[in-house]
Amino acid sequence: MPTSLARPALNGNGHATKPMDVEKLFGSNTFGLAEMKSRLPKAVYKRLLATIDKGEPFDETVADAVALAMKEWAVERGATHYTHWFQPLTGRTAEKHDSFITPNAGGGAVSEFSGKNLIQGEPDASSFPGGGLRATFEARGYTAYDPTSPAFLVEHNGSATLCIPTAFASWTGEALDHKIPLLRSMEALNTQAKRALALFDEKVARVYATCGSEQEFFLIDEAFYHERPDLATSGRTLIGAKPPRGQELDDHYFGSIPERVMAFMNAAEVELYKLGVPVATRHNEVAPGQYEFAPIFENANVAADHQQIVMMTLQRLAPRFGLVCLLHEKPFAGVNGSGKHVNWSMSTDTGLNLLEPGDTPHENLLFLFFCTAVIQAVHKHQDLLRASIATAANDHRLGANEAPPAIISVFLGDQLAHVFDQIAEAGKATESKSSGLLGLGTPVLPTLPRHAGDRNRTSPFAFTGNKFEFRAVGSSQSISFPLTVLNTIAAQAIDDLVSKMEAKMGKKKSKKALMEAAQSVIADAIREHKAVVFNGDGYSQEWQDEAAERGLLNLKTTPDALATLTDEKNVDVFSSYDVLSEAELESRKEILTEQYALQLNIEAATTGNLARTLVLPAAVRYLSELGEAAESVEDLGLDVSGTKEVASVVVKEVNGLTKAIKALDKALAKAHKAEAEDVAMKDHVIPALAKVRAACDEIEQAVPADLWPLPTYREMLFVK
Repeated sequence: MPTSLARPALNGNGHATKPMDVEKLFGSNTFGLAEMKSRLPKAVYKRLLATIDKGEPFDETVADAVALAMKEWAVERGATHYTHWFQPLTGRTAEKHDSFITPNAGGGAVSEFSGKNLIQGEPDASSFPGGGLRATFEARGYTAYDPTSPAFLVEHNGSATLCIPTAFASWTGEALDHKIPLLRSMEALNTQAKRALALFDEKVARVYATCGSEQEFFLIDEAFYHERPDLATSGRTLIGAKPPRGQELDDHYFGSIPERVMAFMNAAEVELYKLGVPVATRHNEVAPGQYEFAPIFENANVAADHQQIVMMTLQRLAPRFGLVCLLHEKPFAGVNGSGKHVNWSMSTDTGLNLLEPGDTPHENLLFLFFCTAVIQAVHKHQDLLRASIATAANDHRLGANEAPPAIISVFLGDQLAHVFDQIAEAGKATESKSSGLLGLGTPVLPTLPRHAGDRNRTSPFAFTGNKFEFRAVGSSQSISFPLTVLNTIAAQAIDDLVSKMEAKMGKKKSKKALMEAAQSVIADAIREHKAVVFNGDGYSQEWQDEAAERGLLNLKTTPDALATLTDEKNVDVFSSYDVLSEAELESRKEILTEQYALQLNIEAATTGNLARTLVLPAAVRYLSELGEAAESVEDLGLDVSGTKEVASVVVKEVNGLTKAIKALDKALAKAHKAEAEDVAMKDHVIPALAKVRAACDEIEQAVPADLWPLPTYREMLFVK
């Protein structure tokens, strides 16, 4: 029977909606395998499937047949235009819509879409971030059809657009997007993982990186958003006094979802189901006004596309419900920000999860090998992982007692830590801690199976059962670059461990020789890289001190992290596995550095404008009212000392704000002239911004509510 969500839901107008047939709905707006199989000739479908499932080269001779079937499917569903949908280095998506309609010689029009239209587009490459790969006058760039990610329809106002996932490259062949390096890294991981599996006598045709990426976000009333210039220009509130109540009562997390938010979530789920995005979880997050969607695992390339679709859908649908979706990592000071936990693993075409420990992980040599490779990769490339999530916005979260610290470490949990400790000390493990059962002290409640290890929310890279969770990724980021880094460094570590095993085994092919070589190599690697394993409190000062003693990096800011991106070892790991050339890696560093400086420049300009045009006038108006009141009361012969004291406080704050604004202007001008603008922004502009904010927030708490020109935190966070 079809799966139905039979509970009555409310749409944006408050009317009950019909039950949702999820099975029928799921993927209905995607040109997936089922549609391909039903519409394509058998031989064409078989060749296309070989590319999708086995990674075989795309057969361009089938392009016309695929294009015709795709167009007919899209037009039947109301599509009038198509677009090559790609992910430039802005971190978001891009699209240029072309009509299916082409004029003919008879003065009419026909609907056309050829294989050439499908496989190649030509957007202007100079208008996207290029990091030196393209000069402004060198405009040509190409989009290339990615058959491994299904085309989909975006519906809008009674029509629809066919979106074709594509890669984006320059005329000279360099990657100008996030998809090309991700696909290259997945191929590198596939190659090295298959080498390892062949050694273990596991027969597989392909190994995939898999991913399930959670998405946290804030929702606020649309009216408040349009009255906050800082939200509109920078995505976060640049001023705003702390409200009397924030998240202290811990009553929002997993609480009852407000009715309007639930209506929005239902609508978002419907759209995402149609687009084949496997969202499985929704709930209130920790901060007031904060929520989360989480999908289940899928191919990492498709997951990265789906993650962009999730962000696009949330922001597109929210205004239908009078809401705005904020994806910024820290839209509100003083409450938790938003992250995007990237759950990552490796799976084979036979259905084997290479990070599945089983009930007795000490006996699971294959798991121990791949888990050790990940530990080695993370230890050797802490800097790369930190750089992959480095943005001005994410710097607000990391280490702020709500997100992992900037120190990259690996959490294994009690069971695996015990296993790997045995390996480090004795060369092999002989036991695993059992999971056991959990009794709750009353016969009416069931006895629960207990996991062998706890979870650790302070760890940036935590093992969570059969996958690693990269918890430090920011909520507004594309997950493609973090995934590219993970795949590449894991490929290098697997390559290294396999080569060492092969050297130890020599010409011996016996199972005993394999086990001895594997145990020896795993033990050596764990001893060398165990410094990165930490199961304790990542927020504590003790860990900061201990991490330094262990030699772990603590790259607290984006400029610190990006400075390491093009170190020799990082250039080598990307170029050795044909993921990013040195020029392509340099371009990423340049773009990320520029984006950091530009973001802070926008924040500084916006903050100065808010302070001058809204905050200071409000304070002056209040002073005028106080002066008039004092004069009137004094004429009556009454004591006006209290009024004068209030006025004195406001004058002091106004003078302080005026001074802070001048200091911000000076810091910004100095940064623009600095050789390293990003470093100057970090060292001078950020502290100056903080002082302006502090002065504005003091004035907000002094000025009457009817004179304050901006929606307050109390309104934005708690009006549902």
